Amino acid sequence: MFVISITYIKSAAEVDLLLTAHKHFLNEHYANGNFLMSGRKVPRKGGIIIADVADRAEMESIMESDPFSIGEVAEYTITEFIPSMTAEALAGFRQA
Repeated sequence: MFVISITYIKSAAEVDLLLTAHKHFLNEHYANGNFLMSGRKVPRKGGIIIADVADRAEMESIMESDPFSIGEVAEYTITEFIPSMTAEALAGFRQA
């Protein structure tokens, strides 16, 4: 499981030019089961994605295809973790 912290490195106007393409990217990865939740940071200086993919190399490859990455408007911090405890609604994601 991964937490991806996205930090904008360009102006909001430059980010907004890529927002529609970024939303399509998110929708694609929700549809194939890679992404579990996402949203913008408050204040709006980036976003967070919670993802469930096989390994770090796959996660990095996915994020390299994000329009924000391609357009060089954001930087990413990818943190891998093992969800050993969860709310009952997320029990299917628990790992030993």
